[in-house]
Amino acid sequence: MFDVLGIVFPIFAAAALGFGLVRFSVFSPSDMRVLGRYVLNIALPALLCGAIARRDLSEVLNAGYLWACALGGLATIALMYLWVWAQGVGPARRGVAAMGASCPNSGYVGYPVMLLVFPDLAGVILALNFIVENFLLIPICLMLMELSRPRDGRSLLHVLGAVFLNLLKRPMVLGLLAGFAISLSGLDLPGPVLRVLDMLAASSSALALVVIGGSLAGLSLAGDRLLGTQIALGKLVLHPALVAGALMLLPMLGLPVPEGALATAVVLSAAMPMFGIYPILAQEYGHEGLASLSLMLATTGAAVTLSVLLAWMV
Repeated sequence: MFDVLGIVFPIFAAAALGFGLVRFSVFSPSDMRVLGRYVLNIALPALLCGAIARRDLSEVLNAGYLWACALGGLATIALMYLWVWAQGVGPARRGVAAMGASCPNSGYVGYPVMLLVFPDLAGVILALNFIVENFLLIPICLMLMELSRPRDGRSLLHVLGAVFLNLLKRPMVLGLLAGFAISLSGLDLPGPVLRVLDMLAASSSALALVVIGGSLAGLSLAGDRLLGTQIALGKLVLHPALVAGALMLLPMLGLPVPEGALATAVVLSAAMPMFGIYPILAQEYGHEGLASLSLMLATTGAAVTLSVLLAWMV
């Protein structure tokens, strides 16, 4: 129990610090956005590039992990979408619900947790999560939300292309691709370059958690509480349960299965609350209140669900 507290307490203490700093006006919500952009656009891309560039691709591209992550995420999107559809929820909010339940905060929350649980694999786990999230789960959810709008003559392929183009412009994706390119080329980065990447990467963990807490203090929580609670439960309970189910299904399908720490990590990664820019993406469709409420519920609820999962699995 004390081992679990040793993992969970620093995570939520840092987030609580960020919340307090904004709540008591030491920093403003706009300051958190600036710090968040630093983490998102500089620290995490450096982390991803450095973690992948210094490893062989066979170490990074663990097929079993990718399959479990992808199948569990797709099943979560499908079930959450159908569940809220059965309740008569509109198309835009169905897409928002599916995204909230299936897209974890692997960078701001997941990486700090993995750094404490699996320090030697944390960078690789983050890269694997980002591959599935940025090239599969997030595009599908954005597509579901985008289809709620009038297409103005645009084809489905055109909409999908626009979504992927926007994703490819993200610094995190560029850092991921740069790391893969360096690893694939077989080049060894000079020591000073690696030290710069490591220095920037080291700044991401604590600062990301402070930003998450500070961002929560500035959220507007006017939204559908019943649906927000369902989305939070989908993220914290349904998603990790379906990823665990995918792990059991993989050998029956003749697919590779992640072993040891990676098998534990893929379930833990799915149990993280939804990513921090969730309300921003939902804002484009007029549902930022619902997304903010879901994010608050999931982030605070994760203190309990993560503790239980860590006590059981680690």
